[in-house]
Amino acid sequence: MTDLPPDLPRLHTLETWLVLTLDRVRQQIAGLERRETERQRGEQARPPAPDWMLELGLNRDAVPVYVHQGGCWNAGGRSRGVPREAALRALTDGVPACPHCRPDNELGYLD
Repeated sequence: MTDLPPDLPRLHTLETWLVLTLDRVRQQIAGLERRETERQRGEQARPPAPDWMLELGLNRDAVPVYVHQGGCWNAGGRSRGVPREAALRALTDGVPACPHCRPDNELGYLD
């Protein structure tokens, strides 16, 4: 018992459908491979995470909200990288340390 049609016209129709479907699958694979290549290229070109970050307030005149270690999961989108001295200065000026990444411990800052 076969699952293919017994006559030539239907077999040609099935063949045409399979070729078209295979073309669509190959196009989808090529597109996904391009996107994956671009993603990998983007990761390689990404600058390294800063060692220290300041999370800024809601407007540009507001004081910073927290000092974070670089790569802290809790750092908001308004964070920017700063050098070690600026992070220490912010802590001494009263900017709180992030309670999750504890940059004050890593910087050796004691209240």
